[in-house]
Amino acid sequence: MMSEEAAQMLVVYDDPSDQRSLSLDDTSSTEESPDETRLSLETPNDAIPYIGQRFATHDEGYEFYSEFAKRCGFSIRRHRTEGKDGVGKGLTRRYFVCHRAGNTPVKTSNENKPQRNRKSSRCGCQAYMRISKVTELGAPEWRVTGFDNHHNHELLEPNQVRFLPAYRTISDTDKSRILMFAKTGISVQQMMRLMELEKCVEPGYLPFTEKDVRNLLQSFRKLDPEDESVDLLRMCRNIKEKDPNFKFEYTLDSDNRLENIAWSYASSIQSYEIFGDAVVFDTTHRLTAFDLPLGIWVGMNNYGMPCFFGCVISREENSRSLSWALKTFLGFMNGKAPQTILTDQNLCLKDAIAKEMPSTKHALCIWMIVAKFPSWFNAVLGERYNEWKAEFYRLYNLESIEDFELGWRDMVNIFGLLTSRHVANLYALRNLWALPYLRSHFFAGMTAAGLSKSINAFIQRFLSAQTRLAHFVEQVAVAVDFKDQAAEQQTMQQNLQNISLKTGAPMESHAATVLTPYAFSKLQEQLVLAAHYASFQLEDGFHVRHHTKHVGGRKVYWVPREGIISCSCNQFEFSGILCRHALRVLSTGNCFQIPERYLPLRWRRINTSSAKLLHSSNDHGERIQLLQNMVSSLITESAKSKERLDIATEQVSILLSRIRDQPVPPQIIEQFQKCHLDHPIAKFFGECTGLKIKLDRCFREEKAVKRKANFEQSKKHKERLQALRKEAAEASSKKSNFV
Repeated sequence: MMSEEAAQMLVVYDDPSDQRSLSLDDTSSTEESPDETRLSLETPNDAIPYIGQRFATHDEGYEFYSEFAKRCGFSIRRHRTEGKDGVGKGLTRRYFVCHRAGNTPVKTSNENKPQRNRKSSRCGCQAYMRISKVTELGAPEWRVTGFDNHHNHELLEPNQVRFLPAYRTISDTDKSRILMFAKTGISVQQMMRLMELEKCVEPGYLPFTEKDVRNLLQSFRKLDPEDESVDLLRMCRNIKEKDPNFKFEYTLDSDNRLENIAWSYASSIQSYEIFGDAVVFDTTHRLTAFDLPLGIWVGMNNYGMPCFFGCVISREENSRSLSWALKTFLGFMNGKAPQTILTDQNLCLKDAIAKEMPSTKHALCIWMIVAKFPSWFNAVLGERYNEWKAEFYRLYNLESIEDFELGWRDMVNIFGLLTSRHVANLYALRNLWALPYLRSHFFAGMTAAGLSKSINAFIQRFLSAQTRLAHFVEQVAVAVDFKDQAAEQQTMQQNLQNISLKTGAPMESHAATVLTPYAFSKLQEQLVLAAHYASFQLEDGFHVRHHTKHVGGRKVYWVPREGIISCSCNQFEFSGILCRHALRVLSTGNCFQIPERYLPLRWRRINTSSAKLLHSSNDHGERIQLLQNMVSSLITESAKSKERLDIATEQVSILLSRIRDQPVPPQIIEQFQKCHLDHPIAKFFGECTGLKIKLDRCFREEKAVKRKANFEQSKKHKERLQALRKEAAEASSKKSNFV
């Protein structure tokens, strides 16, 4: 066991590098005069350490010296101790030194561990304060027994000293706020600005910096990956308990570690039912904080806004994981595969789609291709890069495959790109990205480069989140809810705006009441252009061309009896909007309304959530409430114009007639008949009276509805007869006056 003398001489260095680089007067007397102390800055006398100054604990001495150092323009650190708690007399002496004391420690090289080679601020400064424990009358206390405030370096100004690491601290309250902000996905700069506003401090005057916040967030990610996976699965199960319609699937490897996980929300599955005909599967992103590949399924709703369908995280991106992701996604969506799917240039993904979605048309996202153009062609083309890019977009938007082939050949020759491997690769894959090859397939307008901005903004909202992997599912849900609410607000604003009719054609008026403002604007463009086209009837259809051209044009086939029309430009097949050629033929054929089949449900004014819930809900009261909400919306929309009100009145009258023609609910009749069969004697003593009362009430309500309808019809008939009699009388009076 260690003797008390040995324990008293025990010296422990907080930083081993100080042992060889810092020389302090270990044997200096406690009689050391404060007059020999040189202060670097003017400081109040009561705030200057002095020999003999007393503290209740060594921590109190450290805090005092730290405050003194902050006022002077430096920071301190604990240097070494003599003695040890619990051994002999315990801790007997402590040294606190300037943060620049000692010399740069020499690091041992390790080939397996990369060196950071950070610059050191140490310069051998000798400023220090020493405190020793003294026991008098049984009460131990700490006294200053050594102090030197001479520095061999410049001290910092008051507005600079706050940047020293010793004075940059994040309180527990601030840590909680930062983690809450991180869950929302806002950037570190936004977090800093919010906290500056909350604390009413000037920009840059928080007690911590952006780097400290980033280090704090990084520390929360330095967890065991297996623990992260367990927490992630637990999080998904918790969401599933709260929302049974939430769906998730995962796979484990041979070591029982999480390999793949995919999920989708109830609102996403409902949206997919209507808008899942065209899907973007974006696999270009990674969770940089965890270095994991991320796949996101998105689409476009009837108002031209992105909608989220699902998400997948994999440990590795290969054919096996991508096939699993696609198969799982189809499971979420009840086996319904999209008509078309847009992806990036990924050979593994191409094979996976061919395997799991053989009936789906696979195409490449044009904006993902264009994003690589600067690195591919900027240096090669130089000043002609913008000119070439404009020519590329012209070729991309052509309608004819023959025009594209000729134009591509000319473009390659003009810009000298015969030897470019990127151009050769683009041409080899032209049937996957060039519109002339894709116009016979439905893409819901998602081939437009402008859509990429809104989709990327949506994805970046939860990619910027700075929290743990287990919270990522919740962060995506928050982003989806935010997007849904924003979409509802924009939808309301669009519906409140008065639609401007440009042609005055009955077809335009009819379409304005059925289609969303986004879809109607696309159709209206075609209606305006249709006025500039001439149509010529042929034996098997119509030939339509621009009135200034004598060659070219499009072939349109129209079967009026069946309401079928098609055009060789494939505009409707591509976007779900009738082209100017077909609209011209309909106008020529005295068609005043667009056939119903050419006003697709996915572009109509529908409340997807209400419509879906109305079909899925089993509760009678809930369905009535939803129906009331829809009727309220119908009244609001119809009241905006006389044309809308006329259409609504006409269509509701037809609907009411169909409903009145429906028989009494069969379940009441079946129950009444069953009651009679089950109770051949008791039925005479009131056993089935309750069902009889319900059945009679149904008959009375039906009779009352018919009586009211007949009364209204009779009233209108009388009013019409009176109007006719009045007109006849007026005509007769005019005739007699004329004679």
